Amino acid sequence: MIGEGNNTEITHFILLGFSDFPRILAVLFVIFLLIYIMTVTWNLCLIVLIRLASHLHTPMYFFLSHLSFIDICYVTSTAPNMLFNFFQEQQTVTIRGCIVQYFIFSTMGLSDSCLLTAMAYDRYAAICKPLLYSSIMSPSLCGWMALGAYTAGLSGSLSQLCVLLQLHFCGPNVINHFFCDMPQLLNLSCTDTVFAQIMVAILSMTYGTANAIILMLSYGYIISSIMKITSAKGRFKAFNTCASHMTVVSLFYSSSMFVYLNSSSGASPGFDRIASVLYTVVIPMLNPLIYSLRNREIKDALKKLQKK
Repeated sequence: MIGEGNNTEITHFILLGFSDFPRILAVLFVIFLLIYIMTVTWNLCLIVLIRLASHLHTPMYFFLSHLSFIDICYVTSTAPNMLFNFFQEQQTVTIRGCIVQYFIFSTMGLSDSCLLTAMAYDRYAAICKPLLYSSIMSPSLCGWMALGAYTAGLSGSLSQLCVLLQLHFCGPNVINHFFCDMPQLLNLSCTDTVFAQIMVAILSMTYGTANAIILMLSYGYIISSIMKITSAKGRFKAFNTCASHMTVVSLFYSSSMFVYLNSSSGASPGFDRIASVLYTVVIPMLNPLIYSLRNREIKDALKKLQKK
């Protein structure tokens, strides 16, 4: 029920989604549906291609297949429910369903961040330690690094889940967004959220700072090593091996920071929702394209697969 006072527990949230854009709802549905289908298809194809092509069984593509898997789970945590709600007169979700959605979304997002950091170390080893690359990036280490990314993402989300389960909601119950995100849930809680906000801030600082330090150190050494290469062709080849990863990292962190900084600064809800589409739906679609379009090994694998 929806409580009229502060002492009545509510059981459902109402997601407004894009209901304040009634004239273009049909257009938005078609666009988001196509993006979701392309995201899942391209990432699945990349996983299958890496699995089938023996020359792609290297650390870089091992991590890339896991990144594609995470991107599929990441976009699926929000997009199907968002698409389904386009046809609902009132877009409702239970409190438990809302928390579960955020838990999956957060797990995949944090795992994505940690995996991108592991991929940065892989690029560091490939460019700065080329003669020792095979011994450094052994299959066992790659497996442990991937497992560590998933474990770190799950641990961070479990901490947030414990905080969310302690909150009580007694109205209002309207979320001006297309999915359940932490800021909206904290704003709607009728209990003290100081501890929850501190916990979220600590987790953000811990994960953000740790990953940022490793990324900056890795690329600091990478750029230094590339500048020491005498030939322009050699420098271009070395830079090209990490250009895709640098692009993906830049898109992921810049879009996430842009959305949350604007959200905290009181930007309009409509702008916040449109911007959120960028990092929740569009970025997972772009990742396989960024890694594939300029990658000769993936193009060669596709040609061989077509011939077979």
